[in-house]
Amino acid sequence: MAFTMTQVDYSSKTYLAKLDAYWRATNYISVGQLYLKDNPLLLEPLKDSDVKVKPIGHWGTIPGQNFIYAHLNRVICKYDLDMFYVEGPGHGGQVMVSNSYLDGSYTEIYPEITQDLQGMKKLFKQFSFPGGIASHAAPETPGSIHEGGELGYSLSHGAGAILDHPNLISAVVVGDGEAETGPLAASWFSNRFINPITDGAVLPILHLNGFKISNPTILSRQTNEEMTAYFKGMGWEPIFVEGEDPEFMHPAMAKALDTIVEKIQAIQKHARETGDATRPVWPMLVFRSPKGWTGPKEWGGVPNENSFRAHQVPIPVDQKNMQHAPALLEWMKSYRPEELFYENGRLRDELAEILPKGNRRMGKNPVTDAGRLVKDLRLPNFRDYALDNSVPGKVVAQDMAVLGKYVAEVVQLNETNKNFRIFGPDETMSNRLGPVFDVTKRQWLDAVKEPNDEFLASYGRVIDSQLSEHQAEGLLEGYVLTGRHGFFASYEAFLRVVDSMITQHFKWLRKATDHGWRGKIPSLNVVATSTVFQQDHNGYTHQDPGLLGHLADKKPEFIREYLPADANTLLAVFDTILNDRQKINLIVSSKHPRPQWFTADEAAELVEKGLKVIDWASTDKGGEPDIVFASSGTEPTMESLAAISILHEKLPDLKIRYINVVDLLKLRSQKLDPRGLSDAEFDAFFTKDKPVVFAFHGYEGLIKDLFFDRHNHNLHVHGYRENGDITTPFDMRVVNQMDRFDLVKEAVLNLPNAEQYASIADEMDAMVKKHHAYIREEGIDLPEVENWVWKPLK
Repeated sequence: MAFTMTQVDYSSKTYLAKLDAYWRATNYISVGQLYLKDNPLLLEPLKDSDVKVKPIGHWGTIPGQNFIYAHLNRVICKYDLDMFYVEGPGHGGQVMVSNSYLDGSYTEIYPEITQDLQGMKKLFKQFSFPGGIASHAAPETPGSIHEGGELGYSLSHGAGAILDHPNLISAVVVGDGEAETGPLAASWFSNRFINPITDGAVLPILHLNGFKISNPTILSRQTNEEMTAYFKGMGWEPIFVEGEDPEFMHPAMAKALDTIVEKIQAIQKHARETGDATRPVWPMLVFRSPKGWTGPKEWGGVPNENSFRAHQVPIPVDQKNMQHAPALLEWMKSYRPEELFYENGRLRDELAEILPKGNRRMGKNPVTDAGRLVKDLRLPNFRDYALDNSVPGKVVAQDMAVLGKYVAEVVQLNETNKNFRIFGPDETMSNRLGPVFDVTKRQWLDAVKEPNDEFLASYGRVIDSQLSEHQAEGLLEGYVLTGRHGFFASYEAFLRVVDSMITQHFKWLRKATDHGWRGKIPSLNVVATSTVFQQDHNGYTHQDPGLLGHLADKKPEFIREYLPADANTLLAVFDTILNDRQKINLIVSSKHPRPQWFTADEAAELVEKGLKVIDWASTDKGGEPDIVFASSGTEPTMESLAAISILHEKLPDLKIRYINVVDLLKLRSQKLDPRGLSDAEFDAFFTKDKPVVFAFHGYEGLIKDLFFDRHNHNLHVHGYRENGDITTPFDMRVVNQMDRFDLVKEAVLNLPNAEQYASIADEMDAMVKKHHAYIREEGIDLPEVENWVWKPLK
């Protein structure tokens, strides 16, 4: 139960003295984790066997963050706050471990790490140690939704977390090194998307300790006047606390945080009582403290505290080099552990009593283990939106526009729970998801200037008004990490901007799954449009399908790659992924008018099984084929079907099997992925030796990898070959030899007695030359291509 103002004077010298003692305890525990594996309270003379062989970790950011954490505990108790901690500085793992250990959160999750000498010994030994825990605030850390191994995303994660959580505050510590990254700089705009009525609040805490690994930080060299101008211009009200004397710093920090919390509460109270959602000026904290605060003042004749030298392990002591052990002892005993802990290793009662209790502890805030909070989305029946494709190729439609109507109903069905959002970088309309704006708006808290602005409102389920892939991806990650659902849609080539972010999220999922105490969270859904084979006038810069290969290298249980070839299959994919858990789903989709191929039943089977022999495009009649065509992706499917129609016209007796692949990684061997096809199943699709012409959306090496362990190496892949320019849609396929004419040529040249089909190969070459000349004269594709329609095979 939280304290109330009538019980405790949170600004008294007595209270702040206890807070200072608690801070010293967290610093002691943090130093111990760096160096010690035994004798945790130094109750016996320090032996070399008490020290780690190789202390690894970071010190510089730790004491400042411990100070922040202690004071956040104070305001949680004083104001009964629903708050959690986002640790932006990359290598400050001891902070959240030390604090959650002292408040009991850690022991509740890891009962073997008891709050006594034996548990403290285990806590110290495991840190940054083989078989132990990471030096970051990793998934194994109670209270964490963010690992700072790659810097730049803390504020985006914190902002995404508080969307639709009106009482939640994310206290986001931004390191001054992290503040120099592009993603973090972009994320100061997060305040443009936080609705004070329906959302919670982000409390950015810019921690200026002055130095990175070996250089000063840029913002730490700015004056307060310069930073005030900067942050006011970004829409924040900076409140400064700075110094190094704890007697001054504790009351200054208490006053500043009281002011900040009361400003946040006043903003929310006004907005919720009046309905005025005008963008407020949210407060933020700028906290200056020395790097390595309370550590060794100098080492080796040069400054250590308040210099870059405090970044990692300040004193060179290890099990085999104990000559400086007296200095380590002096440092650790400066915290006066005998005043902080009982001899049995437990934190003294008078210090434990000032800490938050139950779920008010930041290590136990329910949103930080949100797998237990997830509510499934209510989904419409995707068949209600399916097109009538009973005649393959007859209907022409835009896949993403059809999806938009389905997604609009998803928004409506889940409006009460408010647990579904769409994120993107200014591309929702471009990506043909316009139907969603029939039922919702873009959330935008700045001024709206009609008629020049469109679909902007203070409340909406779409956030796409900032042109930053990092921000859109980071907001979605924060949203799903705290138990909600959504997707991020962007142009395919520019998903590479955030592929390292997606990698970090994968690593989080993998480690979180290893630690079974975390519940499974909604999957991260990423939609790639404006794809390599149809990016219109944008040219070569907008051509990169490499995210497919990048993600395929990750652990298979966490990755799905869907390449739906039409609207019905795209709908079936979304029906599968929107309530999915603990995965990253990449969906590559077309937004341009396309022939539509598959019935709703075929689409459902394609998604469920991953691939399917398409009988209406095959002539093998279920027997042994002469050749196998396969495709994965929108344009590859159209080109394959066109090639099959040409080939059937030229060689009507040729037995052709056509396979469409939607769930690409189902092609993996079961030796690598239990979801994959067995060798017998694979052979039943692709045969053991017949030529396979595979038209693929991405780089060809991925398909070759998928076939590597199989019997059939008579494989001929046509995918993206890194050839492109500003040209016509069909020419993009021609320059990469993923067009119907090159596919036909590839097929006939790999049939037995290929020389007898030389005239067909020559005819295909002639069509490519005709195409080449025509587009350069007319600027559009050949009529034979533009007007082509699928005709049933005889």
